[in-house]
Amino acid sequence: MNKLFTVILLFVSVYSSIAQTNSNQVAKKGEKKSVDVSVSEDQDAGFPLAGTWMLKAAQVLLPDGSLVTDTAYGKNAKGVLMIDSDGQYSLQIFRPDRPKFASGDKKRGTPKEYESALLGISTHIGHIKMDTVNKVLTFQIDYAAYPNWESTTQVRKFRLLNDELYYQVPSTVAAGTTAVSVWKRVRKK
Repeated sequence: MNKLFTVILLFVSVYSSIAQTNSNQVAKKGEKKSVDVSVSEDQDAGFPLAGTWMLKAAQVLLPDGSLVTDTAYGKNAKGVLMIDSDGQYSLQIFRPDRPKFASGDKKRGTPKEYESALLGISTHIGHIKMDTVNKVLTFQIDYAAYPNWESTTQVRKFRLLNDELYYQVPSTVAAGTTAVSVWKRVRKK
């Protein structure tokens, strides 16, 4: 079974490569032939933030200007932000020490387990636009774990320093605090 899977995978890979090569070589009469120019994963592929980013820190900016760990995700928060060359994105942030459901079934959790599970994550997908003049990212959120964010647009101040992206998340409550996410670009070795 394992050999069969390997053979099928090899066939699909070779076939896809041949099909891609052929599609790049075929041109209609009078048209210039297109050239496939590959962009390495370390280069911008059209959108300056395109690529994979790992969460470095989930913090909260207090009214006095100090930064502290965001207690929703804890000091060891984990996350990934993936952005394609058109600005489509998928973002997930998790508190890694969320308690498991005692029942072992997500449909049979206790109110406390559901609360911990939901408050310990932030996940949404959509499209990002980048305004480098005003230093803002505009997140057009299509779907989110927090349903109130769905079909909304959020403008977030950002800073990009080398391979680190910092942005402020608009406050959803009048607590006087602002969430700050810090992401590190993943580079191929």
